Amino acid sequence: MVIKKPRIVIIGAGMAGLTAANKLYKSGVKKGAFELCVVEGGNRIGGRINSSEFGGDRIEMGATWIHGIEGSPVHKIAQEINSFESEQPWECMDGFLDDPITIAENGYVLNSSLVDPISDLFNNLMNFAQGKKKLIGEGIEIGIGTDFGRNGNSSVGSFLKKGLESYWKLESRNETEGVFGCGEWNRKSLEEAIFAMHENTQRTFTAANDLHNLDYLAESKYIMFPGEEITIAKGYSSIIESLASVLPPGVVQLNKKVNIIEWQPESVMGIMGNIQGGNSSRPVKIHFLDGTSMSADHVVVTVSLGVLKAGIFNDNNDSGVFQFKPPLPNHKIEAISRLGYGVVNKLFLKLSPDYNPSINRFPFLQMVFHKPDHQVKNPKIPSYIATGSSIADMDTVAEPMPNSTVFGSTSGSPQLQILFAGEATHKTHYSTTHGAYLSGIREANRLLQHYHCLDV
Repeated sequence: MVIKKPRIVIIGAGMAGLTAANKLYKSGVKKGAFELCVVEGGNRIGGRINSSEFGGDRIEMGATWIHGIEGSPVHKIAQEINSFESEQPWECMDGFLDDPITIAENGYVLNSSLVDPISDLFNNLMNFAQGKKKLIGEGIEIGIGTDFGRNGNSSVGSFLKKGLESYWKLESRNETEGVFGCGEWNRKSLEEAIFAMHENTQRTFTAANDLHNLDYLAESKYIMFPGEEITIAKGYSSIIESLASVLPPGVVQLNKKVNIIEWQPESVMGIMGNIQGGNSSRPVKIHFLDGTSMSADHVVVTVSLGVLKAGIFNDNNDSGVFQFKPPLPNHKIEAISRLGYGVVNKLFLKLSPDYNPSINRFPFLQMVFHKPDHQVKNPKIPSYIATGSSIADMDTVAEPMPNSTVFGSTSGSPQLQILFAGEATHKTHYSTTHGAYLSGIREANRLLQHYHCLDV
Protein backbone atom coordinates (compact mmCIF):
# COMPACT_ATOMS: atom_id res chain seq x y z
CA MET A 1 0.00 0.00 0.00
CA VAL A 2 1.31 3.45 -0.94
CA ILE A 3 1.72 5.71 2.09
CA LYS A 4 0.42 9.16 1.24
CA LYS A 5 1.91 12.23 2.81
CA PRO A 6 -0.51 14.44 4.74
CA ARG A 7 -1.78 17.24 2.51
CA ILE A 8 -2.15 20.84 3.74
CA VAL A 9 -4.24 23.25 1.70
CA ILE A 10 -4.14 26.97 2.47
CA ILE A 11 -7.11 29.04 1.32
CA GLY A 12 -6.06 32.58 0.47
CA ALA A 13 -2.76 33.96 -0.85
CA GLY A 14 -2.65 37.10 1.23
CA MET A 15 -0.24 37.93 4.04
CA ALA A 16 -1.49 35.24 6.45
CA GLY A 17 -1.76 32.50 3.81
CA LEU A 18 1.63 33.09 2.21
CA THR A 19 3.34 33.47 5.58
CA ALA A 20 1.96 30.08 6.65
CA ALA A 21 2.94 28.56 3.29
CA ASN A 22 6.45 30.02 3.52
CA LYS A 23 6.98 28.60 7.02
CA LEU A 24 5.45 25.20 6.22
CA TYR A 25 7.45 24.81 3.02
CA LYS A 26 10.80 25.70 4.56
CA SER A 27 10.25 23.67 7.74
CA GLY A 28 8.22 20.71 6.52
CA VAL A 29 7.67 20.27 2.80
CA LYS A 30 11.35 20.47 1.91
CA LYS A 31 11.96 17.66 4.39
CA GLY A 32 9.26 15.49 2.84
CA ALA A 33 6.89 15.78 5.80
CA PHE A 34 3.77 16.68 3.81
CA GLU A 35 2.28 18.11 0.61
CA LEU A 36 1.35 21.79 0.35
CA CYS A 37 -1.02 23.76 -1.85
CA VAL A 38 -2.25 27.38 -1.74
CA VAL A 39 -5.54 28.22 -3.49
CA GLU A 40 -6.46 31.83 -4.22
CA GLY A 41 -9.84 32.97 -5.54
CA GLY A 42 -8.45 36.06 -7.28
CA ASN A 43 -6.09 36.46 -10.22
CA ARG A 44 -3.13 37.68 -8.15
CA ILE A 45 -1.46 37.08 -4.80
CA GLY A 46 -1.49 39.63 -1.99
CA GLY A 47 -5.12 39.88 -0.90
CA ARG A 48 -5.61 43.27 0.74
CA ILE A 49 -2.02 44.17 -0.15
CA ASN A 50 -1.92 45.62 -3.66
CA SER A 51 0.84 47.98 -4.81
CA SER A 52 0.08 49.79 -8.06
CA GLU A 53 1.02 52.95 -10.01
CA PHE A 54 -0.72 56.28 -10.47
CA GLY A 55 0.69 59.34 -12.20
CA GLY A 56 4.12 57.75 -12.40
CA ASP A 57 4.31 57.09 -8.66
CA ARG A 58 4.02 53.80 -6.81
CA ILE A 59 0.89 53.76 -4.67
CA GLU A 60 -0.81 51.35 -2.29
CA MET A 61 -4.35 50.31 -3.13
CA GLY A 62 -4.53 48.45 0.17
CA ALA A 63 -2.20 48.20 3.17
CA THR A 64 0.08 51.24 3.37
CA TRP A 65 2.01 51.53 6.64
CA ILE A 66 4.29 49.45 8.78
CA HIS A 67 2.68 50.25 12.13
CA GLY A 68 5.70 50.55 14.40
CA ILE A 69 9.13 49.45 13.26
CA GLU A 70 10.53 48.09 16.55
CA GLY A 71 9.85 44.37 16.66
CA SER A 72 7.71 44.32 13.52
CA PRO A 73 8.27 41.17 11.39
CA VAL A 74 7.15 43.12 8.32
CA HIS A 75 9.81 45.76 8.93
CA LYS A 76 12.43 43.03 9.36
CA ILE A 77 11.54 41.45 6.00
CA ALA A 78 11.53 44.85 4.28
CA GLN A 79 15.03 45.53 5.60
CA GLU A 80 16.31 42.12 4.51
CA ILE A 81 15.11 42.56 0.91
CA ASN A 82 16.04 46.29 0.71
CA SER A 83 12.44 47.39 0.16
CA PHE A 84 13.08 50.79 1.72
CA GLU A 85 15.19 51.85 -1.24
CA SER A 86 13.64 52.82 -4.59
CA GLU A 87 14.46 55.15 -7.46
CA GLN A 88 10.78 55.42 -8.35
CA PRO A 89 8.70 57.96 -6.37
CA TRP A 90 6.26 56.26 -4.02
CA GLU A 91 3.36 57.05 -1.74
CA CYS A 92 5.60 58.27 1.05
CA MET A 93 3.51 59.05 4.13
CA ASP A 94 6.13 58.82 6.84
CA GLY A 95 4.69 61.47 9.11
CA PHE A 96 3.81 65.06 8.20
CA LEU A 97 6.50 67.69 7.70
CA ASP A 98 4.22 70.70 7.97
CA ASP A 99 1.71 71.91 10.53
CA PRO A 100 -1.81 71.21 9.26
CA ILE A 101 -4.06 73.85 7.76
CA THR A 102 -7.60 73.39 9.07
CA ILE A 103 -10.42 74.63 6.85
CA ALA A 104 -14.06 74.67 7.90
CA GLU A 105 -16.92 74.18 5.47
CA ASN A 106 -17.46 77.22 3.19
CA GLY A 107 -13.73 77.95 3.14
CA TYR A 108 -13.01 79.41 6.57
CA VAL A 109 -9.38 78.90 7.65
CA LEU A 110 -9.34 78.13 11.38
CA ASN A 111 -6.80 79.55 13.79
CA SER A 112 -4.67 77.05 15.71
CA SER A 113 -5.86 78.61 18.97
CA LEU A 114 -9.29 77.16 18.19
CA VAL A 115 -8.14 73.83 16.74
CA ASP A 116 -5.30 72.82 19.07
CA PRO A 117 -7.27 72.57 22.36
CA ILE A 118 -9.81 70.22 20.75
CA SER A 119 -7.06 68.21 19.05
CA ASP A 120 -5.26 67.86 22.37
CA LEU A 121 -8.49 66.84 24.09
CA PHE A 122 -9.20 64.14 21.51
CA ASN A 123 -5.64 62.78 21.65
CA ASN A 124 -5.70 62.72 25.46
CA LEU A 125 -9.01 60.86 25.45
CA MET A 126 -7.79 58.25 22.96
CA ASN A 127 -4.49 57.79 24.82
CA PHE A 128 -6.48 57.22 28.01
CA ALA A 129 -8.82 54.71 26.31
CA GLN A 130 -5.83 52.86 24.87
CA GLY A 131 -4.11 52.67 28.25
CA LYS A 132 -1.28 55.01 27.28
CA LYS A 133 -2.21 57.66 29.87
CA LYS A 134 -3.65 57.43 33.37
CA LEU A 135 -5.11 60.95 33.30
CA ILE A 136 -7.06 62.78 30.60
CA GLY A 137 -6.92 66.36 31.74
CA GLU A 138 -7.96 68.61 34.58
CA GLY A 139 -11.56 67.88 35.51
CA ILE A 140 -12.37 65.69 32.50
CA GLU A 141 -12.19 62.38 34.41
CA ILE A 142 -14.72 63.66 36.95
CA GLY A 143 -17.21 64.45 34.20
CA ILE A 144 -16.82 61.05 32.53
CA GLY A 145 -16.75 58.98 35.70
CA THR A 146 -13.92 56.77 36.92
CA ASP A 147 -15.95 53.57 36.43
CA PHE A 148 -16.76 54.16 32.74
CA GLY A 149 -16.77 50.94 30.74
CA ARG A 150 -16.51 48.57 33.68
CA ASN A 151 -20.02 47.24 33.19
CA GLY A 152 -19.32 46.15 29.60
CA ASN A 153 -21.03 47.08 26.31
CA SER A 154 -19.51 50.57 26.43
CA SER A 155 -18.12 52.03 23.22
CA VAL A 156 -15.19 54.24 22.34
CA GLY A 157 -17.67 56.61 20.72
CA SER A 158 -19.74 57.06 23.90
CA PHE A 159 -16.53 57.62 25.89
CA LEU A 160 -15.37 60.33 23.48
CA LYS A 161 -18.78 61.98 23.55
CA LYS A 162 -18.72 62.14 27.35
CA GLY A 163 -15.22 63.60 27.21
CA LEU A 164 -16.26 66.40 24.86
CA GLU A 165 -19.37 67.16 26.93
CA SER A 166 -17.22 67.34 30.08
CA TYR A 167 -14.89 69.77 28.31
CA TRP A 168 -17.80 71.98 27.30
CA LYS A 169 -19.11 71.97 30.87
CA LEU A 170 -15.72 73.04 32.21
CA GLU A 171 -15.49 75.80 29.58
CA SER A 172 -19.13 76.87 30.12
CA ARG A 173 -19.66 76.59 26.38
CA ASN A 174 -23.01 77.73 24.90
CA GLU A 175 -24.66 77.76 21.47
CA THR A 176 -24.56 81.56 21.01
CA GLU A 177 -20.83 82.24 21.29
CA GLY A 178 -19.71 83.19 17.78
CA VAL A 179 -16.30 83.03 16.12
CA PHE A 180 -15.05 86.05 14.19
CA GLY A 181 -14.51 85.40 10.50
CA CYS A 182 -16.34 82.06 10.43
CA GLY A 183 -19.74 83.07 9.12
CA GLU A 184 -22.64 81.16 10.67
CA TRP A 185 -20.39 78.83 12.63
CA ASN A 186 -20.50 79.24 16.43
CA ARG A 187 -17.68 78.13 18.71
CA LYS A 188 -19.46 75.06 20.06
CA SER A 189 -20.43 73.75 16.62
CA LEU A 190 -16.88 74.36 15.34
CA GLU A 191 -15.39 72.48 18.28
CA GLU A 192 -17.81 69.64 17.71
CA ALA A 193 -16.88 69.54 14.01
CA ILE A 194 -13.13 69.58 14.77
CA PHE A 195 -13.66 66.74 17.24
CA ALA A 196 -15.65 64.82 14.59
CA MET A 197 -12.80 65.36 12.13
CA HIS A 198 -10.47 63.50 14.49
CA GLU A 199 -13.10 60.81 15.03
CA ASN A 200 -13.22 60.28 11.27
CA THR A 201 -9.44 59.88 11.18
CA GLN A 202 -9.66 57.38 14.03
CA ARG A 203 -12.27 55.42 12.08
CA THR A 204 -9.77 54.93 9.25
CA PHE A 205 -7.37 53.39 11.77
CA THR A 206 -9.99 50.95 13.08
CA ALA A 207 -12.19 50.39 9.97
CA ALA A 208 -15.22 50.94 12.21
CA ASN A 209 -17.93 52.91 10.41
CA ASP A 210 -18.97 54.38 13.76
CA LEU A 211 -16.83 54.59 16.91
CA HIS A 212 -19.99 53.80 18.87
CA ASN A 213 -19.56 50.27 17.45
CA LEU A 214 -16.01 49.96 18.82
CA ASP A 215 -15.72 48.22 22.19
CA TYR A 216 -14.19 50.46 24.87
CA LEU A 217 -12.60 47.77 27.07
CA ALA A 218 -10.93 46.07 24.11
CA GLU A 219 -9.28 49.30 22.97
CA SER A 220 -6.63 49.06 25.69
CA LYS A 221 -5.83 45.45 24.76
CA TYR A 222 -4.65 46.36 21.27
CA ILE A 223 -0.83 46.40 21.09
CA MET A 224 1.18 48.78 18.91
CA PHE A 225 4.79 48.07 18.04
CA PRO A 226 7.02 50.92 19.23
CA GLY A 227 8.70 53.29 16.81
CA GLU A 228 7.57 55.33 13.85
CA GLU A 229 5.00 54.32 11.26
CA ILE A 230 6.52 54.22 7.79
CA THR A 231 5.71 53.28 4.21
CA ILE A 232 7.66 50.92 1.93
CA ALA A 233 9.50 52.46 -1.01
CA LYS A 234 9.34 49.35 -3.23
CA GLY A 235 5.72 48.74 -2.29
CA TYR A 236 4.01 46.47 0.20
CA SER A 237 3.69 43.86 -2.54
CA SER A 238 7.46 43.35 -2.35
CA ILE A 239 6.89 41.70 1.05
CA ILE A 240 4.30 39.37 -0.44
CA GLU A 241 6.54 38.52 -3.39
CA SER A 242 9.39 37.71 -1.02
CA LEU A 243 7.24 35.32 1.02
CA ALA A 244 5.97 33.59 -2.12
CA SER A 245 9.39 33.36 -3.77
CA VAL A 246 10.39 30.20 -1.87
CA LEU A 247 7.37 28.25 -3.15
CA PRO A 248 7.95 26.09 -6.25
CA PRO A 249 5.80 26.68 -9.37
CA GLY A 250 2.38 25.11 -9.05
CA VAL A 251 2.08 25.40 -5.26
CA VAL A 252 -0.03 28.57 -5.60
CA GLN A 253 -3.13 28.15 -7.76
CA LEU A 254 -4.98 31.33 -8.77
CA ASN A 255 -8.63 31.78 -9.77
CA LYS A 256 -9.70 28.91 -7.52
CA LYS A 257 -12.83 30.19 -5.77
CA VAL A 258 -13.86 27.96 -2.88
CA ASN A 259 -17.55 27.13 -2.60
CA ILE A 260 -17.85 24.46 0.10
CA ILE A 261 -15.49 22.93 2.65
CA GLU A 262 -16.67 19.50 3.78
CA TRP A 263 -15.16 18.34 7.04
CA GLN A 264 -15.66 15.54 9.58
CA PRO A 265 -16.60 16.86 13.04
CA GLU A 266 -17.52 13.32 14.15
CA SER A 267 -15.58 10.08 14.01
CA VAL A 268 -16.27 8.33 10.70
CA MET A 269 -15.34 4.74 9.94
CA GLY A 270 -12.46 4.51 7.50
CA ILE A 271 -10.80 7.86 8.08
CA MET A 272 -9.03 7.29 11.37
CA GLY A 273 -5.66 6.68 9.74
CA ASN A 274 -5.68 10.01 7.96
CA ILE A 275 -3.85 11.97 10.61
CA GLN A 276 -0.74 9.95 9.86
CA GLY A 277 -1.43 9.87 6.15
CA GLY A 278 -1.99 6.11 6.19
CA ASN A 279 -5.35 5.99 4.42
CA SER A 280 -6.31 6.78 0.84
CA SER A 281 -9.16 9.08 1.89
CA ARG A 282 -8.70 12.41 3.64
CA PRO A 283 -11.12 14.01 6.13
CA VAL A 284 -11.59 17.36 4.32
CA LYS A 285 -12.87 17.97 0.82
CA ILE A 286 -12.81 21.42 -0.83
CA HIS A 287 -15.29 22.12 -3.62
CA PHE A 288 -14.53 24.96 -6.06
CA LEU A 289 -16.91 27.04 -8.15
CA ASP A 290 -15.34 25.68 -11.34
CA GLY A 291 -16.68 22.24 -10.46
CA THR A 292 -13.39 20.71 -9.34
CA SER A 293 -12.57 19.48 -5.84
CA MET A 294 -9.52 18.72 -3.72
CA SER A 295 -9.07 16.53 -0.65
CA ALA A 296 -6.88 17.47 2.30
CA ASP A 297 -5.85 16.40 5.78
CA HIS A 298 -5.66 20.01 6.96
CA VAL A 299 -7.08 23.25 5.57
CA VAL A 300 -5.83 26.64 6.77
CA VAL A 301 -8.57 29.21 6.14
CA THR A 302 -7.17 32.74 5.81
CA VAL A 303 -10.14 34.54 4.23
CA SER A 304 -11.30 37.85 5.71
CA LEU A 305 -13.85 38.14 8.50
CA GLY A 306 -16.28 39.59 5.97
CA VAL A 307 -16.08 36.43 3.83
CA LEU A 308 -16.69 34.26 6.90
CA LYS A 309 -19.70 36.37 7.84
CA ALA A 310 -21.11 36.14 4.32
CA GLY A 311 -20.96 32.35 4.49
CA ILE A 312 -22.64 32.21 7.89
CA PHE A 313 -25.47 34.59 6.99
CA ASN A 314 -26.13 33.26 3.51
CA ASP A 315 -29.90 33.73 3.75
CA ASN A 316 -30.32 33.77 -0.03
CA ASN A 317 -28.56 30.39 -0.43
CA ASP A 318 -26.10 31.99 -2.83
CA SER A 319 -24.12 29.14 -4.37
CA GLY A 320 -21.10 31.41 -4.82
CA VAL A 321 -20.66 32.08 -1.10
CA PHE A 322 -17.93 30.34 0.90
CA GLN A 323 -19.58 27.78 3.22
CA PHE A 324 -18.75 24.95 5.61
CA LYS A 325 -20.51 21.59 5.52
CA PRO A 326 -21.55 20.77 8.17
CA PRO A 327 -21.77 24.33 9.53
CA LEU A 328 -19.26 25.64 12.04
CA PRO A 329 -20.00 25.02 15.75
CA ASN A 330 -22.43 27.49 17.31
CA HIS A 331 -19.85 29.08 19.60
CA LYS A 332 -17.65 29.91 16.60
CA ILE A 333 -20.59 31.24 14.55
CA GLU A 334 -21.60 33.48 17.45
CA ALA A 335 -18.05 34.85 17.81
CA ILE A 336 -17.81 35.60 14.08
CA SER A 337 -21.19 37.34 14.13
CA ARG A 338 -20.25 39.57 17.09
CA LEU A 339 -16.95 40.85 15.70
CA GLY A 340 -17.04 43.90 13.45
CA TYR A 341 -15.40 44.80 10.15
CA GLY A 342 -15.51 47.77 7.83
CA VAL A 343 -14.15 49.45 4.73
CA VAL A 344 -11.44 52.09 4.42
CA ASN A 345 -11.42 53.88 1.07
CA LYS A 346 -8.48 55.80 -0.36
CA LEU A 347 -8.69 58.63 -2.87
CA PHE A 348 -5.77 59.62 -5.10
CA LEU A 349 -5.67 63.02 -6.81
CA LYS A 350 -3.52 63.98 -9.78
CA LEU A 351 -2.42 67.61 -9.84
CA SER A 352 -2.28 69.57 -13.08
CA PRO A 353 0.98 69.53 -15.11
CA ASP A 354 1.44 73.24 -14.30
CA TYR A 355 1.76 72.53 -10.59
CA ASN A 356 5.35 72.83 -9.33
CA PRO A 357 5.73 71.13 -5.92
CA SER A 358 9.14 72.74 -5.36
CA ILE A 359 7.49 76.19 -5.46
CA ASN A 360 3.99 75.49 -4.19
CA ARG A 361 4.13 72.64 -1.71
CA PHE A 362 0.75 70.94 -1.37
CA PRO A 363 -0.33 71.56 2.25
CA PHE A 364 -1.39 69.07 4.89
CA LEU A 365 -5.13 69.85 4.99
CA GLN A 366 -7.69 69.08 7.69
CA MET A 367 -11.31 69.53 6.61
CA VAL A 368 -14.09 70.42 9.05
CA PHE A 369 -17.74 69.92 8.08
CA HIS A 370 -21.18 70.58 9.50
CA LYS A 371 -23.28 67.66 10.65
CA PRO A 372 -25.06 66.00 7.68
CA ASP A 373 -28.45 67.31 8.87
CA HIS A 374 -27.29 70.91 9.45
CA GLN A 375 -29.42 73.49 7.65
CA VAL A 376 -26.47 75.35 6.09
CA LYS A 377 -24.94 72.15 4.71
CA ASN A 378 -23.79 72.50 1.09
CA PRO A 379 -25.87 70.73 -1.58
CA LYS A 380 -17.04 45.96 4.52
CA ILE A 381 -12.50 45.05 5.15
CA PRO A 382 -10.09 45.03 8.17
CA SER A 383 -11.71 43.85 11.43
CA TYR A 384 -12.32 45.39 14.86
CA ILE A 385 -13.78 44.37 18.22
CA ALA A 386 -17.34 45.64 18.14
CA THR A 387 -19.41 46.69 21.13
CA GLY A 388 -20.83 43.50 22.65
CA SER A 389 -17.89 41.39 21.49
CA SER A 390 -14.52 40.86 23.15
CA ILE A 391 -10.97 39.77 22.44
CA ALA A 392 -12.10 36.29 23.54
CA ASP A 393 -14.16 36.15 20.34
CA MET A 394 -10.97 36.43 18.29
CA ASP A 395 -9.53 33.50 20.22
CA THR A 396 -12.69 31.56 19.43
CA VAL A 397 -12.45 32.36 15.72
CA ALA A 398 -8.83 31.17 15.78
CA GLU A 399 -9.65 27.80 17.37
CA PRO A 400 -8.89 24.88 15.03
CA MET A 401 -11.52 22.22 14.35
CA PRO A 402 -11.88 19.56 15.57
CA ASN A 403 -9.76 20.04 18.65
CA SER A 404 -10.05 17.72 21.64
CA THR A 405 -9.07 20.56 23.99
CA VAL A 406 -11.98 22.74 22.84
CA PHE A 407 -15.47 22.34 24.22
CA GLY A 408 -17.79 20.48 21.86
CA SER A 409 -15.06 18.73 19.84
CA THR A 410 -15.06 14.99 19.29
CA SER A 411 -11.76 13.41 20.18
CA GLY A 412 -12.41 10.44 17.88
CA SER A 413 -12.31 12.49 14.67
CA PRO A 414 -9.05 13.53 12.96
CA GLN A 415 -7.73 16.63 14.68
CA LEU A 416 -6.86 20.01 13.16
CA GLN A 417 -8.89 19.48 9.98
CA ILE A 418 -9.63 23.21 9.69
CA LEU A 419 -7.39 25.95 11.04
CA PHE A 420 -7.95 29.70 10.90
CA ALA A 421 -5.48 32.53 10.29
CA GLY A 422 -5.73 36.19 9.32
CA GLU A 423 -5.66 39.54 11.10
CA ALA A 424 -9.16 38.94 12.53
CA THR A 425 -7.83 35.94 14.49
CA HIS A 426 -5.09 37.86 16.35
CA LYS A 427 -6.43 39.44 19.54
CA THR A 428 -3.68 42.03 20.06
CA HIS A 429 -2.64 42.91 16.49
CA TYR A 430 -5.92 42.66 14.59
CA SER A 431 -6.50 44.88 11.51
CA THR A 432 -2.78 44.95 10.65
CA THR A 433 -0.51 43.18 8.18
CA HIS A 434 1.83 42.14 10.96
CA GLY A 435 -1.17 40.66 12.79
CA ALA A 436 -1.94 38.60 9.69
CA TYR A 437 1.74 37.58 9.46
CA LEU A 438 1.86 36.48 13.10
CA SER A 439 -1.35 34.47 12.72
CA GLY A 440 0.11 32.66 9.71
CA ILE A 441 3.20 31.74 11.72
CA ARG A 442 0.97 30.58 14.59
CA GLU A 443 -1.01 28.14 12.45
CA ALA A 444 2.07 26.89 10.59
CA ASN A 445 3.74 26.18 13.92
CA ARG A 446 0.61 24.41 15.15
CA LEU A 447 0.85 21.95 12.25
CA LEU A 448 4.63 21.60 12.51
CA GLN A 449 4.30 20.74 16.18
CA HIS A 450 1.50 18.32 15.36
CA TYR A 451 3.82 16.43 13.03
CA HIS A 452 6.79 16.71 15.43
CA CYS A 453 8.92 18.73 13.04
CA LEU A 454 12.07 19.67 14.93
CA ASP A 455 12.79 23.26 13.86
CA VAL A 456 9.55 24.98 14.89
